[in-house]
Amino acid sequence: MKRVILILIGLLTAVSGFSQSSLLQPAATVNLIRTEAITVGQLRTEVLKYEQSMGRTLTQAERLQILDVMITERLVLQAAERDRVIVSDNEVSQQIQALRNNLAEQIGRQPTDAEYAQAVMNDFGLDVNAFRDQIRKQMIVQKYLLQRKGDLINSARVPTEAEILAEYNLLRSELMRPETIRFSMIQVPYGADAAARTRARTLADSLIREIGNDPARFDAVVSRSVAPNSGYQAGDAGYLPRNQEARNVLGQQFMDIAFNLRQGQVSQLIEGVQGFQIVKVTENHAAKALELNDIFQLGTRVTVREYLGQLMLEQRQQNVMNQASQELITELKTSRTHTVFESNIRW
Repeated sequence: MKRVILILIGLLTAVSGFSQSSLLQPAATVNLIRTEAITVGQLRTEVLKYEQSMGRTLTQAERLQILDVMITERLVLQAAERDRVIVSDNEVSQQIQALRNNLAEQIGRQPTDAEYAQAVMNDFGLDVNAFRDQIRKQMIVQKYLLQRKGDLINSARVPTEAEILAEYNLLRSELMRPETIRFSMIQVPYGADAAARTRARTLADSLIREIGNDPARFDAVVSRSVAPNSGYQAGDAGYLPRNQEARNVLGQQFMDIAFNLRQGQVSQLIEGVQGFQIVKVTENHAAKALELNDIFQLGTRVTVREYLGQLMLEQRQQNVMNQASQELITELKTSRTHTVFESNIRW
C-alpha cells in the first residue's frame, strides 16, 4: 500500500507582522502520551501556504480546519510512538527510490539527483531532507493504521473482468499513449564553475566532431564512457514520452531535437539542463489509442487491462483506508487528548 495518509507537516518559521512571543503562543496542545504544542507560528505558516495558493485570506473556520489536521497528525504520531511503531531508514530509502522510479517512468530514464531535488521542490515545496522527514512520518502513520485497522483495509475487493471492461469503455477516449522515442545519450556534465564548463564544451565539441552523424561512431564513443576519467556518461536512456513532465525536466530544446530524429539518427550537440548532450534515437513510436491488451507504458509489460485493474483496486483500497483513518481519528480525538486555544489564532 503506497498511498500516503496525511500530507500536512507543520514548519516553524518567523512571519513578518507578528512578535516572536505571539508566534510561540500555543494554537493547540496535544497530550496523548506527552504535552506537545502546535504554535501560532507553525499554524500561520500552514495558513499562509494555503492563502498563497488560493489567492485569498482564509476564514477563521478554515484556519481551524487546518489546525485540526495538524492536531490529528500529532495524535496519530504519538499513538504510534506509544505502541512502538517504527519505520527504519532502509524502509524510508525504499519508498524514496519508488518515488524516483515513478519520475523515471515519466521521463523515460532514472533522474539525476539534481532533477529529483527539483521535482520534489516543484511538487511539494520541500528540499530533499525535509521531504525525507515527511515521508518517514507518513510511513509511521500508515504502518500504525495498518496495525490497528488492517482487517478493514485489507477488505478491498479485486475488480472483476466485467468491471475492468466497463471502466475501459468509460475512459477509452482518454487512454492515449503519447508519441515516444527510445534513445541513447552521451552527456558531458557542465561542472561546478565556468572553467569546468569550458572544459566540458571542449570535450563535447571533440566528441561531436568524431561522431558526425555516424551511428557506429556514436556507439564507439558510448563504449568508451566506462573508462576511468572519460569525462562523460553514456548509454541507453530508455523510453521518453512526448509530454509536459518530460519537457519540464529536459527542456523544450532537447524535446524538439530528439523528437525530430528518426531511428538510427544522431543529433547535433545539445546544451541540456545538466550538461552537453548528444542523442541517438533507437526506436520511434507514434501516438496510439490504446486497446485493453496493449502495453500501457513502453518499457514495461503492464497491459491496459492490468493497469486499470490495479488503478481500480487502489481506489477501493483508498476508500477503505479513508474509512479506517476516520475510525482511528475518532477513537484518538477526545476532549482529553487535545486542547484548542481559539483566541490565540484570531489574527
